[in-house]
Amino acid sequence: MNLLIVEDEKNLAAEIESFLKKENFICDLACTGADASEKIAVNLYDFVLLDLGLPDYDGLDLIREARSVGSEASFIIITARGAVEDRVKGLDLGADDYLAKPFALVELLSRINAVARRKFNVNSQAMVVGEFTINIQSRMVLHSGAEIELTRKEFNMLQYLVLNHEKVLTRHQLYEHIWGNMLDDQYDSNFIDVHIKNLRKKLNAFAPTPWLETIRGVGYRVRLEQ
Repeated sequence: MNLLIVEDEKNLAAEIESFLKKENFICDLACTGADASEKIAVNLYDFVLLDLGLPDYDGLDLIREARSVGSEASFIIITARGAVEDRVKGLDLGADDYLAKPFALVELLSRINAVARRKFNVNSQAMVVGEFTINIQSRMVLHSGAEIELTRKEFNMLQYLVLNHEKVLTRHQLYEHIWGNMLDDQYDSNFIDVHIKNLRKKLNAFAPTPWLETIRGVGYRVRLEQ
């Protein structure tokens, strides 16, 4: 998933980025509120990790801006501020969680995963789709107990479609959320179609996948109810 780290402590930002990339997140960095504001306005993020004490911005204002432009990103506030008022203000403005410094990176990951489960209405780590079981945490796809070998990007695409089940995702959305942000002249919709074709081929070797639908001229959708 696509994530923005808004943190002016560059060493901490780099540490968070390195850790989350190993957990298969696509990460952008912003060291100022102005930079973060611009990135949120033009890019699609699943999560924003936000330090409130930025040199040029109050982080709470950044949440207000994001919500005013319709950003659907989930905000997790990361800050040294310990005042109850700051936590309450952030949550009232639409932040999804609050983590005080210093913190363990494994706790941060746990918080992100907990927010993701609420965001996508997932009650367990495993989701059943057709004849397949997709384990979000272990990153495994099983059919009758047999593991299906997918590339990292193929699993990321399948996971994102399943988490957003019943919702039509455009090729542009899939590209940004799985490969990261791109310039318009770098985008090639056929790139997504090729990956979907390869994913279907691997899954169809085990069982039909009518639940993975092509929405002509738009993108793709996973239907849990057939």
